Amino acid sequence: MNSKSYDVVIVGGAVIGSSIAYFLTANSDFTGTVLIIEMDSTYSKAATSLSASSIRHQFSNPVNVRISQFGTAFMREFAERMKTDRHVPDLAFRENGYLFLASTESQEKALRLNHQTQAACSADVVLLEREELKAAFPHLHVGDIRLASYGRSGEGWFSNTALMDGFRHKAMQQGADFRVGKVAGISCTDGKAASLSMADGTRINCGELVNASGTRAADLAAMAGLSIPVEPRKRSIFVFQCSSSPQYTATVNNGKLPLMIDSSGVFCRPEGDCFIAGLSPEPDNAADPDDFEPNYEEFDKIWLKLASRSRNFEAIKMRNCWAGHYDYNTLDQNAIVGPHEQINNFYFANGFSGHGLQQSPAVGRGISELIIYGEFRSLDLSELGYERIARQLPFTENAVI
Repeated sequence: MNSKSYDVVIVGGAVIGSSIAYFLTANSDFTGTVLIIEMDSTYSKAATSLSASSIRHQFSNPVNVRISQFGTAFMREFAERMKTDRHVPDLAFRENGYLFLASTESQEKALRLNHQTQAACSADVVLLEREELKAAFPHLHVGDIRLASYGRSGEGWFSNTALMDGFRHKAMQQGADFRVGKVAGISCTDGKAASLSMADGTRINCGELVNASGTRAADLAAMAGLSIPVEPRKRSIFVFQCSSSPQYTATVNNGKLPLMIDSSGVFCRPEGDCFIAGLSPEPDNAADPDDFEPNYEEFDKIWLKLASRSRNFEAIKMRNCWAGHYDYNTLDQNAIVGPHEQINNFYFANGFSGHGLQQSPAVGRGISELIIYGEFRSLDLSELGYERIARQLPFTENAVI
């Protein structure tokens, strides 16, 4: 059996794995070798490639707010940080904000509580009463709305593949190796993950092992005799055009429309001359990780909700659609970041539940700090650690979409 050895092996080469590789190889205190293993070199079925590609600061938990604040700052400098001799990434970052709408008493209460947390973290988020909302976004029907929450800066959407490719290309330039292949098994010795068996018969010895395998994270963990509550959840995304577009009817942010989270749970945002929309996955509806067929019946549900929210959405036509997956943490819908308690060279970067793209810069930096220094040095992510999983103590994020 052929064998190779690396100081750090990362299983999963999409945005999380590539971010970790970048931060490791960018740190002068790290002198080791890094390998990323990815099953699909095209990344066509990766959650990264199929996501809605957005970032927000409107969370209920301070650590999630701060994770995304770092993400925004990092994205603003991304092209300069990630440029190589052959590649200058363009994220096409549109800081058009998020708009959350509340039509029930409980939704209003949640927005007000979340806003207190966001304000304490200096997030640029404001609450809008009904008349303020109507003045800011005249195309919306607001008769049922009790309150809205709007991110004036730092939130928006960007190119998902540019973020992933930027991390990946820069990590390669800095010395990381990439390998296409499938992990077939993990061997543990003396409480450590010692090596990986590849499907082609190759063995790869590792000093540290990082699980960044998305919806297949639980399968990889099981190879080492470990367990995490991460399952696939399918989400369908629809692209549509309007016969009468509301793109320029906003009176804030130079007329640019934000990403709107309707009180019904439908989300919608501009995408060029079109819009994209979707619904949050059903929390109890586990999906086959190989099922990428869109749930077409959802489009009528989405259209009815959007048409009742704005007359501009009464006449729309679907132009495209696709389905991707959340790596859904069934315990608390928050990421699992850090080492296992017993096999402490096995690191989790899993369970992002739809937030992995925007959280990838902070998580990549955090995992790299744990590997290099044995502690978080920039932003303390210990609340997202595996300990809560082992003890079945949810670390709740209330603003999950």
